[in-house]
Amino acid sequence: MLEHHLTMNLRRALGAAPSNFAAALDRPDSDLAQQLVKDPYVFEDLGLVERRAERDVEQALMDRLQDTMLELGRGMAFVGRQVRLSVPDDASDRVDELYVDLLFFHIEQLRYVIVELKIGTFEPSHLGQLGTYVAIVDDQYRRPEIHAPTVGILLCTGKSGPTVRYALASTNAPVAVADYKGLPEEARGVLPSAAELEAVIEDELDHRA
Repeated sequence: MLEHHLTMNLRRALGAAPSNFAAALDRPDSDLAQQLVKDPYVFEDLGLVERRAERDVEQALMDRLQDTMLELGRGMAFVGRQVRLSVPDDASDRVDELYVDLLFFHIEQLRYVIVELKIGTFEPSHLGQLGTYVAIVDDQYRRPEIHAPTVGILLCTGKSGPTVRYALASTNAPVAVADYKGLPEEARGVLPSAAELEAVIEDELDHRA
């Protein structure tokens, strides 16, 4: 696993996702939020992600939820998938319903984290959608007296740096944009299985005993 992290440049990826946290959040909260994100995210079972639909990607991440949460970073607790957000209209009986792809809660920073999945390259409109979700969750779920501001992470399969910078500058919602991809078949093949890792640990403990 250490070799895998070295190969994927984990150290460089941590905190590397473009965001507007510095502008949207006060320090030191902006620094803490930046530590939550990285770029890229590498999910083991998404080697052919460009051939999938967004719901297929979402399902694959849920099938291996523990691995997904490990890749998202330490401290993430899963809240729900396709979480419904209801927004009533005060002037009528209309209720708009929106759905968050993945909702997490960071138990160390005490904040909700929204993860939105997109197939294909980044589009500025994606941040408008994510920013709306962040505002609703911040208003309806967050308890300001104990929770840090809600943040959003947009995961896409390609992005242009200048376009992302302009889009981030145009929104007040604290959001970040990162690439995600699958671990190539040849890389998955050299990683040890969970059983193999357990056997190595047990053998090491026996030797120390």
